[in-house]
Amino acid sequence: MELHFTLKVAIRASSDVTPAHEMIGEYLEEANRTILVKGASDGYGAQVVEWGIDGNKIDMLIESGRYVRAHDALMRIRKPLAAKLGKDFRIGLRAIEVESFIITMPAEKPLKQLKIPYVKSIDYENGAIKLSLDVGESEIENRVPDRILTLMEDKIQQQSYGGKAEHWQILWQSEKKEHQFSGDPTQAMLKEGWLKRGASRGQWIHGPQSTQMFRTFERIVLEELLGPLGYREMIFPKLVPWEVWQKSGHAKGVYPEIYYVCPPKTRDPDYWEEVSDYYKVTHEVPTALIKEKIGEPIGGMCYAQCPPFWMFLQGETIPTDEFPIKVFDRSGTSHRYESGGIHGMERVDEFHRIEIVWLGAKEQVLECAKELHEKYMHIFNEILELEWRKAWVTPWFMAQEGLTGVAAQSEAGTTDYEAVLPYRGENGEWLEFQNVSVNGAKYPAGFNVKCQSGEELWSGCSGVGLERWSSAFFAQKGLDPVNWPEGFAKRAGKVSKGIRFL
Repeated sequence: MELHFTLKVAIRASSDVTPAHEMIGEYLEEANRTILVKGASDGYGAQVVEWGIDGNKIDMLIESGRYVRAHDALMRIRKPLAAKLGKDFRIGLRAIEVESFIITMPAEKPLKQLKIPYVKSIDYENGAIKLSLDVGESEIENRVPDRILTLMEDKIQQQSYGGKAEHWQILWQSEKKEHQFSGDPTQAMLKEGWLKRGASRGQWIHGPQSTQMFRTFERIVLEELLGPLGYREMIFPKLVPWEVWQKSGHAKGVYPEIYYVCPPKTRDPDYWEEVSDYYKVTHEVPTALIKEKIGEPIGGMCYAQCPPFWMFLQGETIPTDEFPIKVFDRSGTSHRYESGGIHGMERVDEFHRIEIVWLGAKEQVLECAKELHEKYMHIFNEILELEWRKAWVTPWFMAQEGLTGVAAQSEAGTTDYEAVLPYRGENGEWLEFQNVSVNGAKYPAGFNVKCQSGEELWSGCSGVGLERWSSAFFAQKGLDPVNWPEGFAKRAGKVSKGIRFL
């Protein structure tokens, strides 16, 4: 089964086209041999398989495969046909009316129920998905059918992609270690008063002790990694408008996980007076009333930390000797709606992270990733003394591009770092606490960033999640400094005094 398009259309003319019957027939016969197969191998072009005239309408049935798609074939036909009718018969072509447009595509199994713009129905039969489109001339000209097809192919591939474990291959693992602690670090920190739950879901308030530990991890990253490797600090925005996510690709699927930002429709106090008065009388916040007074979402709170950075470079041509560009941001929180997945300090809606970004030629980007791997190994082995492993993982956006195999490991892709959590038991799930991603040309292309030499630019990113580092470290070492490795204990110093309560 191969991809197949069946398009039934009527082209409306300015007057009766019956006098042009013979010319139209000759033109379409020639088109079937020439412009409708141009660019396609034998047997893979488009064909007008039926046609007829009904007054001022020219009816056509066009069939095709992938390479000259039926709607593209229609556009190839229209302009030359209009020129011939105008020159020889003084007849103009007015509009295209789509009577039916069916795309049949191979699939191993049916997809779940979907609601897709401009799709009337989705059926599955005999190893194929059948799409019935509801499109007109404008949608064809704007290539809506192609985007629908790409979306469906992504969904079919995503269905076969499965979970991350299917594209996980271990690259390195430390020796097994004896652990002096086997409790849940979050519960231990709660008991010792190091932190408390915040008012919002998946949010923590870090006391002096926990904050001191965060700053210690930050200092280790700054002194052992970012400083020696020449990374410069920047401040990235934490409110991300749609424009950024459209260019970064996140707009394709970020919606279930972001916290949305909606501005007030006006700042006029009179407009909001009834909200204030309602609260003053009832001591309840009238959220339904507020919902009526705020505008459409302009974007969301920081989800993935690096996309807003790219607006700094958008549309710029950068001198070749400026590369590799190495920067990092640690200026604020990131936010993800974790649904039912929140657990302790390691899986939260609000988290703190150092985001590391680098940009350059492909070889430079791969070399930067190698340097980061070496520094992380030094930190995790010699300073934090963790039991950990790293594994090759293919992110979903790369699986879409077919980069799922081991052969792609020297190219774009992600390496995850995982730590054992003793309290989860011998065969418990390990915690992903660090990653290094080489993203290929994805971001430079999306934000139109160019190199003076014309060479293709690549980029990479690596997020240091302070909650994840803390969870991994204290799950293995506990809160007693006696059990901490010397390299960490010296940097941390004496644990801060907490805040006492009666």
